[in-house]
Amino acid sequence: MLKGINPVLSPELLSTLRAMGHGDEIAIVDGNYPGQEHARRLIRLDGHALIPVLDAIMSVLPIDDVVPEAIFRATVKEHRDALDPVHRDIIACCRKYEPAQPVVPLLGADFYPRVMAAHAVVQTSEPRLYGNVILRKGVIYP
Repeated sequence: MLKGINPVLSPELLSTLRAMGHGDEIAIVDGNYPGQEHARRLIRLDGHALIPVLDAIMSVLPIDDVVPEAIFRATVKEHRDALDPVHRDIIACCRKYEPAQPVVPLLGADFYPRVMAAHAVVQTSEPRLYGNVILRKGVIYP
């Protein structure tokens, strides 16, 4: 345990977040996502739901503010603008840390390749479908 560090952040996850560079992306996915198949680096956080993991990561990860879009979420099939409760929760969590940053919906055809190219994938036990998000790392300014 560490002071001021959310205990959901495992040693492996903290190391991965620290190793990521500016512009690298990390995907946080639900329990149904094919993480083993899509991940370059897979970090399992079994027993944890998506939002507590997203909240813990957002508490330490700077989000890229150089690009217009740095936070992405999965969509309900081909319904780009449909908002399931999990999407509302993702948006609320992200706004807590990055109020000006939009959470951009990506259709599966765009979402899956982005996950496969991500620095790492964090697999949660989130039971809600389409509970997937991608974060692009920014910088800590001096």
